[in-house]
Formats: sequence, structure tokens, C-alpha cells
Amino acid sequence: MSTLAAIGVLALLIFVHELGHFLAARLQGIYANKFSLGFGPVLLKYQGKQTEYALRALPLGGFVGFPDDDPDSDIPPTDPNLLRNRPVLDRAIVISAGVIANLIFAYFLLVVQVSVTGFQQINYHPGVAIAGIADNLSTAAGKAGLVAKDIVVAVDKQPLGEGKPAIVKLMAEIQDHPQIPITFAVQRGATTIDIRVTPDANAEGKGQIGVKLAPNADIIIERSVSPIDALVKGANEFERVVVLTFQGLSQLVTNFGDTATQIAGPIKIVEIGSNIASTNSAGLLQFGALISINLAVMNILPLPALDGGQLAFLLFEGVLGKPLPMKLQETVMQTGLFLLLGLGVFLIIRDTANLSSVQQFFK
Repeated sequence: MSTLAAIGVLALLIFVHELGHFLAARLQGIYANKFSLGFGPVLLKYQGKQTEYALRALPLGGFVGFPDDDPDSDIPPTDPNLLRNRPVLDRAIVISAGVIANLIFAYFLLVVQVSVTGFQQINYHPGVAIAGIADNLSTAAGKAGLVAKDIVVAVDKQPLGEGKPAIVKLMAEIQDHPQIPITFAVQRGATTIDIRVTPDANAEGKGQIGVKLAPNADIIIERSVSPIDALVKGANEFERVVVLTFQGLSQLVTNFGDTATQIAGPIKIVEIGSNIASTNSAGLLQFGALISINLAVMNILPLPALDGGQLAFLLFEGVLGKPLPMKLQETVMQTGLFLLLGLGVFLIIRDTANLSSVQQFFK
């Protein structure tokens, strides 16, 4: 059920995106003769008065079709309500409407979440918490006298700081001192004591002490107290997620080698959503908002076969006063679509192979 819930969230976000394109066209009186979720063979379809609504076999996205590209259409090529015959601004509204719809929907999800379940905020404090000890009788931590819930605030009088960087720093200090004593400044209850620890050496020659580490932090649930407060808190969280999304995109561009493996395809996204749904169904709201924002940001990039690529063509048309040659546009878009589908297939195969259930099957 959790997997179906995650798939449902993705399908809903795709539907919202395509609905944005569709409504932007129809509300301007522009013909739209197809509304499809997915690509490939049609599984289900309904022929409306002006539009064919279809569900297709490959759930890698969706599209809104226009009679401009339909050779069987009986609409005269000069009809002013064909998309290609509309001014640049009208077409730009249609193309960008999917991105706008995803952003609006993400904000709506965040407002609902802060109103119903609240946002989980992590308040970090200096130091690293000892979340557990593997074996008190034999580990270096147990021999030294460390216990669960101790807070290590410094190593050899050097403060660790707080959050994940503090954990990284403490782990580095332990690994760099195999069989070499180091002194932990440990906060235990209301007192701070010094504990001398001699890390054991593992098979690779690195130090280890046999503990589980966690950030020293409090988890605070922040809920709205009024509808206005929900709108404000939702906007703040929306801004935070958008900034994080662009930061992640920037790291992908500037440090591709280290971050490329973090790119997730549909299978990985469903797996993440399924894990969230199985432990905290309310978290699907924030998961949906995050994916919706990422979908919007990725689509607005000026890349072929994406909304941003089509907007780039319109920008050239607006500057030059005439569209780029249709043959050039078709070649660029078809190449981009081929590469995009290829990337999608690669990510599906890779993420499927990395699923725990698949790996256990081949063991």
C-alpha cells in the first residue's frame, strides 16, 4: 500500500503539471486535442467534445497535444486559435503553466501540512550524541566508560561544533587515532567530564570505538495557529525548499562527478516515497511538495524537450522577430527527447538493480 501511495503522489504531480498546460490553453481559447498521462501505448482513453483523454503504458511523464502537430486535424492552418498562430506571450503562458501549477500545488501541500501535522524542525546543539554502544564489555567506548546518551562536545580540547559536520569531525578523529589515546570532553547530564578513549584498529588500520553516533539535537513540531499563520509558515518552508533545490542543482553542475550518483529516477523516488508512507503517512505531503518543486525547477531549465527549452525558442523568436527554422527546432527537440528518455530508462534500470529486494533475489 505504501508503494501505491508513493506512485499515486507522482501520478498526481504529473497530472497537476499537465493540467496547468491544458487549462492555460483552453482558458485562452487555444485548441488542445490530447491530454495524456504517460507515454507509449494507450491503456484507457475517453474522447471528449474537443479533447482525447488518455492513460498510457509508460509512466515517465505526460503531455498535452495540440492539433498544430496533428496531420489528421481538419482545423484550417490559419485558424487563430491554433497554438502556433498565437502571439509569443500567449504561447509562453501555455508552456510555463505546468511549472507554475507545480509550484502552486507544492505551496498548497506545505500549507496543508503545517495546518494538520506541522513541520518537523531540528534544533541542533553543540556536540555529538552517543546513540548506542555495540558491546559495553569489549569495545573501546565501553572500556573507557562511555554510555548511551553521553554528549561528546570536544576531542583533545578541540570543540566539535554541531550538526552533521560535528559527526564527520568526530569520526575523522577516531579513525585517525588507531591505538592512540584521545580525550573526549563528555557532557553527562548537568556535568562535563573528560574520558580518555583508545580506539581499536579495524581490518583497514583505521580507528573505531564501537558506538552509534547521532546529532545532538531536539526535534520540534511547528504547527500553524491560524489560517494566516499557515500561509506564512507554508511560504517560509516553500522558500527554504526552493533554495535547497537550486543549491543541489548548482552542486550537480559544479561538482558533477561526486553528485551524479545522487540523481534519482522514478523507481528510486517511489522507493523513497514508499518508505515515508510506511513510517509516517503525513510525510507524503512534504515529499509531494519536494518532488513537485524539483519537477518545476527541472522543467524550467533551458534544455531540449523540456518546457524551458521551448521557452528558449520563444525567447529567440521574440528577439529576432521570427521563429527559428522549424527543421532546427524539431531536430533539437527530438534529440533532447531521445536523450531524456534514454536517461529515464538508465535510471530505472539502475535504481531497480539497487532495490534491496532485487539484490536479495540475486544473492
